[in-house]
Amino acid sequence: MKRFERTERVGRQGLSKLARLARYEFGALLCVLVLFGGVWGFVELADEVSEGDTQSIDETLLLSLRNPADHTDPLGPGWLEELGRDFTALGGVGVLVLVSLGALGYLLLARRYRAALLAAVAVPGGILLSTMMKVGFDRPRPDLVPHDSIVYTASFPSGHAMMSAVTYLTLAALLVRVQPELRLKAYILVLAILLTLLVGMSRVYLGVHWPTDVLAGWTAGAAWAALCWLAMRWMQRRGQVETEENGSGTQ
Repeated sequence: MKRFERTERVGRQGLSKLARLARYEFGALLCVLVLFGGVWGFVELADEVSEGDTQSIDETLLLSLRNPADHTDPLGPGWLEELGRDFTALGGVGVLVLVSLGALGYLLLARRYRAALLAAVAVPGGILLSTMMKVGFDRPRPDLVPHDSIVYTASFPSGHAMMSAVTYLTLAALLVRVQPELRLKAYILVLAILLTLLVGMSRVYLGVHWPTDVLAGWTAGAAWAALCWLAMRWMQRRGQVETEENGSGTQ
């Protein structure tokens, strides 16, 4: 009887290890697909935008969000326009800095010091990349409608869309890697994706970006987040970053 129980216990442990391995491999494959898909998508978009092939659809989509009789008036009631400004603020530098500091504080309090260091490098690195891209492409802002938000920089890619993707998705990827509970992993990731989408859509609604600017920001930001996630997985396997199971804090 004891031998049977021991065999059954070993079998369950083996199945559990196989399940974890399968989940690990699937996650790695998904990240690789997001990384290469994001890079490919950005390159294709940049090429189309540079040649002016997207201008017609950009104009059509942008004007579809405006009152046909008055292009200065965004579709919907006044409170929707105000909500758009609220959402776009979630991709502003001040908010993203506060969010990043909050995530760093969590990692430090949880004694995930090396994960915190990685986050402190990954997020500013992605934001620097976004700034360099905007300077390099130097695409003019939309001039079909008034801007309902103050803008200072070039249009492509959308800095708010890319910086929000870089910040929310990268931090989510790092937090997910040190969080053992699956439901919390899913919650963090879904919340990060939702915030990123809301910020990007608000930029088009407020007339400060062409739709392809936002799409380019999303693809580049998602690719950066996937790269950071893969880097953290690799470093965890080498013991250079805390894992879900062996972190210093309690689980």
